[in-house]
Amino acid sequence: MAQATRTQTPDAQAHADEARALAAGGLSECARATSAYESRFRIDRPIAPARAARVVALDERAVAVARHVAGRQWAHARFYACEGGDPHDPLLRRLDGVPAPLGQVLSGTDVVVVLATEDSGRAYAEAIGRICRERGITTAGLVLGIDFEAQDAVAALRPYARVLLPSADENDVFELLTALRV
Repeated sequence: MAQATRTQTPDAQAHADEARALAAGGLSECARATSAYESRFRIDRPIAPARAARVVALDERAVAVARHVAGRQWAHARFYACEGGDPHDPLLRRLDGVPAPLGQVLSGTDVVVVLATEDSGRAYAEAIGRICRERGITTAGLVLGIDFEAQDAVAALRPYARVLLPSADENDVFELLTALRV
C-alpha cells in the first residue's frame, strides 16, 4: 500500500518548523513570544473600555485636579465633588454643579476612585468606601500631597480600597484611570 505524502504550504511548513523549535526549548521566552507561531494568538485590536468609573473628589484641591483630568477624553468615567452633608450618606455634585445622590451615582458603577489632598473628607471617604464594599464596587484611593497632608484620609480608605496610592504627582490620577480602562 502506498503511503500518501502531504505537501505543506510554505507558511504551514514555517509554523511547523517553529513549533518544533519551540518544543525543543531552543528559544528564550521572549523569543517565543515574538515568534510568528505565537503571533497567531495575539489580539490585534484595541481592548474596549469595560469599566464604568466614578471619580469623587473630597476637597477643593482634589476638585481642581478632577476638573483638570475630566477635561480629557474618557469613555465611561464620571467626575463628582463631595459637598458634605450626612457623613454616612455624602452629598455629591457633578463638576457642573448638578446634585447627584450617592446611591444614584453608584448605580451601574464598576469602580470608584476617591481623590483627596487633605483630611477634611475623612468621614466621607470612609462612608463612600463602606457603601462601595457593601455593593461590591471596587474602590481605589488616590491621596495627593506632600508629606502626607491627608494621613487621616489614607487611614479611612485603607480598609476599603483595593488600590491606595499616596502620591505627590497629579499625573498619577490620569495614569490610574488609564490603567483601569475607563
